[in-house]
Amino acid sequence: MPSSSRISEIEISRAVMMILADEPGGEATMGRLKELIPSYVTLSEADCVQSTTRPNEELWEQQVRNITSHWQTEGNIINDGYVERVEGGLRITDAGRHHIQP
Repeated sequence: MPSSSRISEIEISRAVMMILADEPGGEATMGRLKELIPSYVTLSEADCVQSTTRPNEELWEQQVRNITSHWQTEGNIINDGYVERVEGGLRITDAGRHHIQP
């Protein structure tokens, strides 16, 4: 039976950092992140529902964009210094690389 629970923003953020750590130069566009995230996490049917506030995006894709739109929020990976904004995307910092190490 498919899961109806949603992926957390923390899980999405961790997947983003893992992707960035694997990408050349430690950076990726938002489009590239959205392309790769399904390979890093398991998305439920509830995650794949269309967003009511962002047409043409599924809820999990909205969570990816929330990283940049909520950058000033405590606990956000940009605010915490793990990731920085670059033109069209994100780049992992040394602190971010250290944070995701086992």
